[in-house]
Amino acid sequence: MKPIQLVILVALSALTGCATQSALDSTRYDVDAVRSRLLTLEKTLGGVRTESREGIGAIEKNLKSDVSDVRKLSADIQASIDSTKTEIQAMNGKIDDMSITIQKPTEELARYREDADKRILALEDRIMKVQTTLDELTRKVTELAQVKETPPTADSLYLKGLDIFKAGDMPGARGIFTKFLELYPQHDLAANAHYWVGETYYSEKSYEPAILAFQEVIKNFPTKDKVPAAMLKQAMAFNAIKDTKSAKYVLKKLGETYPKSDEAIKAKELLKEIR
Repeated sequence: MKPIQLVILVALSALTGCATQSALDSTRYDVDAVRSRLLTLEKTLGGVRTESREGIGAIEKNLKSDVSDVRKLSADIQASIDSTKTEIQAMNGKIDDMSITIQKPTEELARYREDADKRILALEDRIMKVQTTLDELTRKVTELAQVKETPPTADSLYLKGLDIFKAGDMPGARGIFTKFLELYPQHDLAANAHYWVGETYYSEKSYEPAILAFQEVIKNFPTKDKVPAAMLKQAMAFNAIKDTKSAKYVLKKLGETYPKSDEAIKAKELLKEIR
């Protein structure tokens, strides 16, 4: 018997001695009501307990399921973390490779810049040298322009032509003597200048223009000392082009006009050779 029932019975026993029958009946009724309510409460409590057990079981089952899901999720997360770590390591490797790859062009660029700097310095040095040379040429051109403004003297120009002729530069000598004749056509050395023009052509085996140049001496300067030499060389030029008739004519005239000259003696010897 439960404690609360025992208390009720004791109370009922105490009341039995002094209560009336009707009171006793009333008390019994109340006790029955209380018992009924207690039974109801016990049934209710039992149901609650059953429901509680079932609820707790369901909760435990759900909790176990949730725990399993959490563990599974945790495993998936851990696997994802491990995969991410692997990817990060791979990325770090790629980054290192990229750093090395990037560093190489940087080093090559540095070498290229160093080489470019050296080339620029070399070019600047060459430009300075070229500029110096250009300045020197400009100075010489200026000097030549000044010289050109002041014509050279006849004697200096004539001697320059002779020097160039002796050096073997026939076109250069011819240019100097031609310039001499342009500047000083009536000079005492004009006949000599014509003669040397003819000699430059003769040395180049240009016999026709040589004949014409020697003719200038013979025709325009008949009293000059260079006439016998011009006639002899003219005859030699005619002979060189196989015009023996003209060559013999000039040689005979040379002997007749200047019989005491050295050129006349050579003319007689040459006449014997020409057939």
